Amino acid sequence: MLDRYILARTGDLVRGVQEDLEGLDSTTAASRLRDFAEVLTNWYIRRSRDRFWVGVDENDPTTTEAFDTLYTVLETLTRVAAPLVPLIGERVWQGLTGGRSVHLTDWPDAELFPHADDVRDAMDAVRELSSVGNALRKKEKLRVRLPLARFTVVTPHADVLAPFEDILRDELNVKAVELVAQGEGTAAEYGISHRLSVNARAAGPRLGKEVQRVIRAAKDGFWTEEDGVVTVDGIALEPHEYELALETTGRPEGEALAVVPTGGFVLLDTATTPELEAEGLARDVIRAVQDTRKNAGFDVSDRISLQLRFEDAEDAAAVRSAFAVAGVAEETLAVEAEVVDAGVEFAAAEFVADIDKGTYANRGGFAVAVSRIGDAS
Repeated sequence: MLDRYILARTGDLVRGVQEDLEGLDSTTAASRLRDFAEVLTNWYIRRSRDRFWVGVDENDPTTTEAFDTLYTVLETLTRVAAPLVPLIGERVWQGLTGGRSVHLTDWPDAELFPHADDVRDAMDAVRELSSVGNALRKKEKLRVRLPLARFTVVTPHADVLAPFEDILRDELNVKAVELVAQGEGTAAEYGISHRLSVNARAAGPRLGKEVQRVIRAAKDGFWTEEDGVVTVDGIALEPHEYELALETTGRPEGEALAVVPTGGFVLLDTATTPELEAEGLARDVIRAVQDTRKNAGFDVSDRISLQLRFEDAEDAAAVRSAFAVAGVAEETLAVEAEVVDAGVEFAAAEFVADIDKGTYANRGGFAVAVSRIGDAS
Protein backbone atom coordinates (compact mmCIF):
# COMPACT_ATOMS: atom_id res chain seq x y z
CA MET A 1 0.00 0.00 0.00
CA LEU A 2 2.79 2.43 0.89
CA ASP A 3 4.65 1.58 -2.31
CA ARG A 4 1.59 2.24 -4.49
CA TYR A 5 1.01 5.49 -2.62
CA ILE A 6 4.48 6.94 -3.14
CA LEU A 7 4.55 5.79 -6.78
CA ALA A 8 1.20 7.50 -7.38
CA ARG A 9 2.50 10.67 -5.73
CA THR A 10 5.60 10.47 -7.93
CA GLY A 11 3.44 10.37 -11.05
CA ASP A 12 1.53 13.40 -9.75
CA LEU A 13 4.84 15.18 -9.17
CA VAL A 14 6.03 14.55 -12.73
CA ARG A 15 2.77 15.89 -14.19
CA GLY A 16 2.66 18.90 -11.88
CA VAL A 17 6.27 20.02 -12.32
CA GLN A 18 6.07 19.56 -16.09
CA GLU A 19 3.01 21.81 -16.19
CA ASP A 20 4.74 24.38 -13.96
CA LEU A 21 7.93 24.51 -16.03
CA GLU A 22 6.01 24.73 -19.30
CA GLY A 23 4.21 27.70 -17.77
CA LEU A 24 7.54 29.21 -16.62
CA ASP A 25 6.42 28.92 -12.99
CA SER A 26 9.57 27.72 -11.28
CA THR A 27 8.35 28.89 -7.85
CA THR A 28 5.39 26.51 -7.83
CA ALA A 29 7.59 23.73 -9.23
CA ALA A 30 10.05 24.19 -6.38
CA SER A 31 7.18 24.16 -3.87
CA ARG A 32 5.92 20.86 -5.31
CA LEU A 33 9.37 19.34 -4.94
CA ARG A 34 9.64 20.50 -1.34
CA ASP A 35 6.23 19.07 -0.47
CA PHE A 36 7.07 15.79 -2.19
CA ALA A 37 10.36 15.51 -0.30
CA GLU A 38 8.40 15.87 2.96
CA VAL A 39 6.07 13.04 1.99
CA LEU A 40 8.95 10.85 0.81
CA THR A 41 11.20 11.25 3.84
CA ASN A 42 8.81 11.82 6.73
CA TRP A 43 6.12 9.42 5.61
CA TYR A 44 7.20 6.78 3.10
CA ILE A 45 10.78 6.19 4.26
CA ARG A 46 9.96 6.58 7.95
CA ARG A 47 7.02 4.18 7.74
CA SER A 48 9.08 1.71 5.66
CA ARG A 49 12.22 1.85 7.80
CA ASP A 50 11.79 -1.71 9.06
CA ARG A 51 12.04 -2.92 5.47
CA PHE A 52 15.16 -0.86 4.80
CA TRP A 53 17.37 -1.46 7.80
CA VAL A 54 17.73 -5.21 7.25
CA GLY A 55 18.84 -4.77 3.62
CA VAL A 56 17.55 -6.91 0.75
CA ASP A 57 16.43 -10.31 2.03
CA GLU A 58 15.83 -12.97 -0.61
CA ASN A 59 13.38 -14.68 1.73
CA ASP A 60 11.35 -11.51 2.23
CA PRO A 61 10.11 -10.01 -1.06
CA THR A 62 8.81 -6.91 0.74
CA THR A 63 12.39 -5.72 1.26
CA THR A 64 13.15 -6.04 -2.47
CA GLU A 65 9.95 -4.19 -3.29
CA ALA A 66 10.87 -1.41 -0.86
CA PHE A 67 14.34 -0.88 -2.35
CA ASP A 68 13.04 -1.13 -5.93
CA THR A 69 10.34 1.42 -5.17
CA LEU A 70 12.72 3.82 -3.43
CA TYR A 71 15.26 3.60 -6.27
CA THR A 72 12.54 4.29 -8.86
CA VAL A 73 11.26 7.28 -6.90
CA LEU A 74 14.72 8.78 -6.30
CA GLU A 75 15.80 8.25 -9.91
CA THR A 76 12.62 9.97 -11.13
CA LEU A 77 12.82 12.72 -8.54
CA THR A 78 16.39 13.53 -9.58
CA ARG A 79 15.37 13.91 -13.23
CA VAL A 80 12.41 16.11 -12.29
CA ALA A 81 14.48 18.31 -9.98
CA ALA A 82 17.48 18.63 -12.33
CA PRO A 83 16.25 21.75 -14.21
CA LEU A 84 15.93 23.60 -10.89
CA VAL A 85 19.05 22.29 -9.12
CA PRO A 86 21.33 21.30 -12.01
CA LEU A 87 24.60 20.78 -10.11
CA ILE A 88 23.10 18.95 -7.15
CA GLY A 89 20.91 16.93 -9.49
CA GLU A 90 23.95 15.89 -11.50
CA ARG A 91 25.87 14.78 -8.42
CA VAL A 92 22.96 12.79 -7.01
CA TRP A 93 22.20 11.21 -10.39
CA GLN A 94 25.75 10.02 -10.94
CA GLY A 95 25.99 8.61 -7.42
CA LEU A 96 22.62 6.92 -7.71
CA THR A 97 22.78 5.47 -11.21
CA GLY A 98 26.40 5.67 -12.34
CA GLY A 99 25.10 7.38 -15.48
CA ARG A 100 26.98 10.04 -17.38
CA SER A 101 24.62 13.00 -16.87
CA VAL A 102 21.06 13.54 -15.72
CA HIS A 103 20.79 16.35 -18.24
CA LEU A 104 21.17 13.88 -21.10
CA THR A 105 18.17 11.80 -19.98
CA ASP A 106 14.58 12.07 -21.11
CA TRP A 107 11.87 13.63 -19.00
CA PRO A 108 10.05 10.93 -16.96
CA ASP A 109 6.81 9.49 -18.33
CA ALA A 110 4.13 10.09 -15.71
CA GLU A 111 1.88 7.46 -17.26
CA LEU A 112 4.29 4.72 -16.20
CA PHE A 113 3.24 5.35 -12.61
CA PRO A 114 -0.05 4.09 -11.14
CA HIS A 115 -2.75 6.68 -10.65
CA ALA A 116 -4.18 4.85 -7.60
CA ASP A 117 -6.40 7.80 -6.71
CA ASP A 118 -8.18 5.78 -4.03
CA VAL A 119 -4.96 4.83 -2.24
CA ARG A 120 -3.49 8.32 -2.59
CA ASP A 121 -6.59 10.09 -1.26
CA ALA A 122 -7.02 7.67 1.63
CA MET A 123 -3.35 7.86 2.64
CA ASP A 124 -3.39 11.66 2.45
CA ALA A 125 -6.42 11.58 4.77
CA VAL A 126 -4.52 9.31 7.17
CA ARG A 127 -1.58 11.74 7.13
CA GLU A 128 -3.94 14.61 7.92
CA LEU A 129 -5.55 12.70 10.80
CA SER A 130 -2.12 11.82 12.17
CA SER A 131 -1.15 15.48 12.08
CA VAL A 132 -4.36 16.56 13.84
CA GLY A 133 -4.01 13.81 16.45
CA ASN A 134 -0.40 14.62 17.24
CA ALA A 135 -1.27 18.32 17.47
CA LEU A 136 -3.85 17.35 20.12
CA ARG A 137 -1.16 15.42 21.99
CA LYS A 138 1.08 18.47 21.96
CA LYS A 139 -1.74 20.74 23.11
CA GLU A 140 -2.53 18.39 25.99
CA LYS A 141 1.21 18.07 26.82
CA LEU A 142 1.22 14.30 26.32
CA ARG A 143 4.55 13.07 24.99
CA VAL A 144 4.51 11.01 21.81
CA ARG A 145 5.96 7.87 23.41
CA LEU A 146 3.17 7.66 26.01
CA PRO A 147 0.50 5.27 24.64
CA LEU A 148 -3.12 6.35 24.97
CA ALA A 149 -6.28 4.27 24.99
CA ARG A 150 -8.39 5.47 22.07
CA PHE A 151 -8.58 7.81 19.09
CA THR A 152 -12.06 8.36 17.66
CA VAL A 153 -12.47 9.66 14.11
CA VAL A 154 -15.86 10.95 13.01
CA THR A 155 -15.72 11.33 9.24
CA PRO A 156 -17.86 10.95 6.11
CA HIS A 157 -15.20 8.55 4.80
CA ALA A 158 -14.99 5.99 7.61
CA ASP A 159 -15.24 3.01 5.25
CA VAL A 160 -12.36 4.30 3.11
CA LEU A 161 -10.10 4.67 6.14
CA ALA A 162 -10.84 1.24 7.63
CA PRO A 163 -7.88 -0.52 5.91
CA PHE A 164 -5.51 2.06 7.44
CA GLU A 165 -6.45 1.66 11.11
CA ASP A 166 -3.11 -0.03 11.88
CA ILE A 167 -1.19 2.95 10.50
CA LEU A 168 -3.24 5.39 12.58
CA ARG A 169 -2.71 3.31 15.72
CA ASP A 170 1.02 3.26 15.10
CA GLU A 171 1.34 6.93 14.16
CA LEU A 172 -0.66 8.15 17.15
CA ASN A 173 0.54 5.49 19.61
CA VAL A 174 -2.97 4.54 20.70
CA LYS A 175 -4.38 1.15 21.59
CA ALA A 176 -7.56 1.49 19.53
CA VAL A 177 -8.87 3.58 16.65
CA GLU A 178 -12.63 3.96 16.30
CA LEU A 179 -13.95 5.08 12.91
CA VAL A 180 -17.47 6.54 13.01
CA ALA A 181 -19.44 7.44 9.89
CA GLN A 182 -20.49 11.06 10.13
CA GLY A 183 -24.18 11.73 9.68
CA GLU A 184 -26.46 14.67 10.16
CA GLY A 185 -26.88 14.12 13.89
CA THR A 186 -23.52 12.57 14.72
CA ALA A 187 -22.05 15.70 16.30
CA ALA A 188 -25.09 16.07 18.56
CA GLU A 189 -24.79 12.41 19.61
CA TYR A 190 -21.30 13.17 20.85
CA GLY A 191 -22.47 16.29 22.66
CA ILE A 192 -20.71 18.50 20.14
CA SER A 193 -22.01 21.68 18.56
CA HIS A 194 -20.55 24.24 16.16
CA ARG A 195 -20.05 27.85 17.15
CA LEU A 196 -19.66 30.50 14.44
CA SER A 197 -17.76 33.70 15.20
CA VAL A 198 -17.82 36.46 12.59
CA ASN A 199 -14.69 38.60 12.36
CA ALA A 200 -16.09 42.13 12.11
CA ARG A 201 -12.74 43.63 11.11
CA ALA A 202 -12.31 41.17 8.23
CA ALA A 203 -15.93 41.12 7.07
CA GLY A 204 -16.72 44.82 7.63
CA PRO A 205 -15.08 46.28 4.51
CA ARG A 206 -17.03 43.91 2.25
CA LEU A 207 -20.37 43.78 4.08
CA GLY A 208 -20.56 47.38 5.30
CA LYS A 209 -23.61 48.06 7.46
CA GLU A 210 -24.77 44.46 7.03
CA VAL A 211 -21.93 43.18 9.20
CA GLN A 212 -23.75 43.87 12.49
CA ARG A 213 -26.83 42.00 11.27
CA VAL A 214 -24.63 39.08 10.25
CA ILE A 215 -22.92 39.04 13.66
CA ARG A 216 -26.26 38.98 15.49
CA ALA A 217 -27.64 36.26 13.21
CA ALA A 218 -24.53 34.11 13.77
CA LYS A 219 -24.91 34.43 17.53
CA ASP A 220 -28.59 33.46 17.29
CA GLY A 221 -27.74 30.40 15.24
CA PHE A 222 -29.21 31.52 11.91
CA TRP A 223 -26.46 30.11 9.74
CA THR A 224 -25.70 27.04 7.65
CA GLU A 225 -22.63 25.32 6.26
CA GLU A 226 -22.88 23.46 2.96
CA ASP A 227 -20.03 22.27 0.76
CA GLY A 228 -17.58 24.32 2.80
CA VAL A 229 -19.54 27.58 2.36
CA VAL A 230 -20.89 29.31 5.48
CA THR A 231 -24.04 31.35 4.94
CA VAL A 232 -25.45 33.65 7.64
CA ASP A 233 -29.00 34.95 7.24
CA GLY A 234 -28.70 34.63 3.47
CA ILE A 235 -25.21 36.15 3.20
CA ALA A 236 -22.29 33.92 2.21
CA LEU A 237 -19.06 34.61 4.09
CA GLU A 238 -15.48 34.37 2.82
CA PRO A 239 -13.23 31.88 4.67
CA HIS A 240 -11.18 34.64 6.32
CA GLU A 241 -14.28 36.40 7.64
CA TYR A 242 -15.26 33.85 10.26
CA GLU A 243 -14.03 31.17 12.63
CA LEU A 244 -15.90 27.91 13.05
CA ALA A 245 -15.17 26.09 16.31
CA LEU A 246 -16.51 23.01 18.03
CA GLU A 247 -17.90 23.07 21.55
CA THR A 248 -18.57 20.07 23.76
CA THR A 249 -21.29 19.65 26.34
CA GLY A 250 -21.76 16.62 28.50
CA ARG A 251 -18.56 14.90 27.38
CA PRO A 252 -16.47 13.22 30.08
CA GLU A 253 -13.20 14.71 31.23
CA GLY A 254 -10.11 13.19 29.72
CA GLU A 255 -11.02 13.83 26.09
CA ALA A 256 -9.52 16.30 23.66
CA LEU A 257 -11.41 17.47 20.58
CA ALA A 258 -10.23 18.85 17.24
CA VAL A 259 -11.76 19.69 13.88
CA VAL A 260 -10.36 17.98 10.78
CA PRO A 261 -9.81 20.64 8.08
CA THR A 262 -11.24 18.46 5.30
CA GLY A 263 -14.31 17.46 7.30
CA GLY A 264 -15.32 15.72 10.49
CA PHE A 265 -13.72 15.81 13.91
CA VAL A 266 -11.61 13.65 16.21
CA LEU A 267 -11.62 12.81 19.90
CA LEU A 268 -8.47 11.74 21.72
CA ASP A 269 -8.76 9.87 25.01
CA THR A 270 -6.19 11.66 27.17
CA ALA A 271 -6.72 9.63 30.38
CA THR A 272 -3.77 7.45 31.37
CA THR A 273 -3.43 4.32 33.49
CA PRO A 274 -0.45 2.84 35.35
CA GLU A 275 -0.15 0.25 32.57
CA LEU A 276 -0.03 2.90 29.85
CA GLU A 277 2.47 4.97 31.81
CA ALA A 278 4.68 1.91 32.33
CA GLU A 279 4.66 1.20 28.60
CA GLY A 280 5.48 4.85 27.95
CA LEU A 281 8.51 4.62 30.22
CA ALA A 282 9.61 1.43 28.45
CA ARG A 283 9.40 3.29 25.14
CA ASP A 284 11.51 6.06 26.66
CA VAL A 285 14.06 3.40 27.52
CA ILE A 286 14.06 2.30 23.88
CA ARG A 287 15.03 5.83 22.89
CA ALA A 288 17.78 5.88 25.51
CA VAL A 289 19.17 2.56 24.26
CA GLN A 290 19.10 3.72 20.65
CA ASP A 291 21.01 6.87 21.61
CA THR A 292 23.48 4.72 23.54
CA ARG A 293 24.01 2.47 20.51
CA LYS A 294 24.71 5.53 18.39
CA ASN A 295 27.12 7.05 20.90
CA ALA A 296 28.90 3.70 21.14
CA GLY A 297 29.50 3.75 17.39
CA PHE A 298 27.48 0.61 16.71
CA ASP A 299 26.13 -0.08 13.24
CA VAL A 300 22.35 0.19 12.91
CA SER A 301 22.14 -3.54 12.16
CA ASP A 302 24.37 -4.73 15.04
CA ARG A 303 22.71 -7.17 17.41
CA ILE A 304 23.46 -6.40 21.04
CA SER A 305 23.43 -7.61 24.60
CA LEU A 306 21.49 -5.11 26.73
CA GLN A 307 21.57 -4.50 30.49
CA LEU A 308 19.53 -1.90 32.36
CA ARG A 309 19.81 -0.75 35.97
CA PHE A 310 17.39 1.67 37.63
CA GLU A 311 17.91 3.74 40.76
CA ASP A 312 14.16 3.95 41.39
CA ALA A 313 12.37 0.69 42.21
CA GLU A 314 9.10 1.88 40.64
CA ASP A 315 10.89 2.68 37.38
CA ALA A 316 12.44 -0.79 37.36
CA ALA A 317 9.11 -2.49 38.06
CA ALA A 318 7.35 -0.47 35.36
CA VAL A 319 9.91 -1.29 32.69
CA ARG A 320 9.96 -4.97 33.63
CA SER A 321 6.15 -5.14 33.39
CA ALA A 322 6.02 -3.43 29.98
CA PHE A 323 9.25 -4.81 28.52
CA ALA A 324 7.56 -7.25 26.15
CA VAL A 325 4.52 -5.20 25.16
CA ALA A 326 6.71 -2.19 24.32
CA GLY A 327 9.04 -4.42 22.30
CA VAL A 328 12.21 -3.17 23.96
CA ALA A 329 14.35 -6.10 22.79
CA GLU A 330 12.97 -6.06 19.24
CA GLU A 331 13.25 -2.30 18.76
CA THR A 332 16.84 -2.16 20.04
CA LEU A 333 17.99 -5.40 18.32
CA ALA A 334 18.84 -6.89 21.71
CA VAL A 335 19.42 -10.63 21.47
CA GLU A 336 20.00 -10.72 25.23
CA ALA A 337 18.29 -8.28 27.60
CA GLU A 338 18.14 -7.97 31.35
CA VAL A 339 17.00 -5.48 33.99
CA VAL A 340 19.40 -5.92 36.91
CA ASP A 341 18.68 -4.85 40.46
CA ALA A 342 19.96 -1.57 41.85
CA GLY A 343 23.49 -1.90 43.18
CA VAL A 344 24.28 -4.91 40.99
CA GLU A 345 27.35 -4.47 38.81
CA PHE A 346 26.97 -4.93 35.08
CA ALA A 347 28.65 -7.84 33.37
CA ALA A 348 31.40 -6.80 30.95
CA ALA A 349 30.00 -4.21 28.52
CA GLU A 350 31.46 -2.30 25.58
CA PHE A 351 29.68 0.92 26.43
CA VAL A 352 27.73 2.24 29.43
CA ALA A 353 25.56 5.37 29.48
CA ASP A 354 24.12 7.05 32.57
CA ILE A 355 20.71 8.69 32.14
CA ASP A 356 19.78 11.44 34.60
CA LYS A 357 16.45 11.39 36.41
CA GLY A 358 13.75 13.34 34.63
CA THR A 359 15.42 13.00 31.23
CA TYR A 360 12.28 11.20 30.13
CA ALA A 361 9.46 10.10 32.43
CA ASN A 362 11.92 8.33 34.74
CA ARG A 363 11.69 9.24 38.43
CA GLY A 364 15.30 8.28 39.09
CA GLY A 365 18.41 7.90 37.02
CA PHE A 366 19.22 4.70 35.17
CA ALA A 367 22.15 3.14 33.36
CA VAL A 368 22.28 1.44 29.96
CA ALA A 369 25.01 -1.09 29.14
CA VAL A 370 25.41 -2.43 25.59
CA SER A 371 27.73 -4.90 23.88
CA ARG A 372 27.74 -6.14 20.30
CA ILE A 373 27.06 -9.78 19.59
CA GLY A 374 28.22 -11.89 16.67
CA ASP A 375 30.38 -10.15 14.09
CA ALA A 376 31.23 -7.21 16.34
CA SER A 377 34.81 -6.09 16.17
